[in-house]
Amino acid sequence: MKKFLIFIVVLVVFVGVAGYAIYYYGTNLASHKLMNAVSTELEKSGQTEEVKQFIENDPELKKFVEEAKSVDESSLPFTTKEEATRVLVKKVGVTKLLNIKAQAQDGTLSKEEVLADLQGKLSEEELLALKVIAYKELYHK
Repeated sequence: MKKFLIFIVVLVVFVGVAGYAIYYYGTNLASHKLMNAVSTELEKSGQTEEVKQFIENDPELKKFVEEAKSVDESSLPFTTKEEATRVLVKKVGVTKLLNIKAQAQDGTLSKEEVLADLQGKLSEEELLALKVIAYKELYHK
């Protein structure tokens, strides 16, 4: 009976560790795939400049992104695109992110709806970290 109990405990610990590893590496893999797909698509299509111009021409979006200029990065929950993508995948989900992307491209989703959706799922610090990353990416700083 004692050996059976030890076997069950070891099995539960093993399954728990394996489950955590699959979750961690699965979200990591999904975030890398998503980041690579978006980056590649923007680079190939030349849309990076289009996005930059769109932001420059929209005072509200420009203000939103430029809030990142004076932020102390040491206080942010993440500072790299990969970490940001991982947080977005965990909190928003890959399916929802792809739906947002598709609807934004089709013009059926406004920037206000996107911001409201993200504000509902992310903390203020996470949103600020996303602004900093977007600012760095757009202005190469």
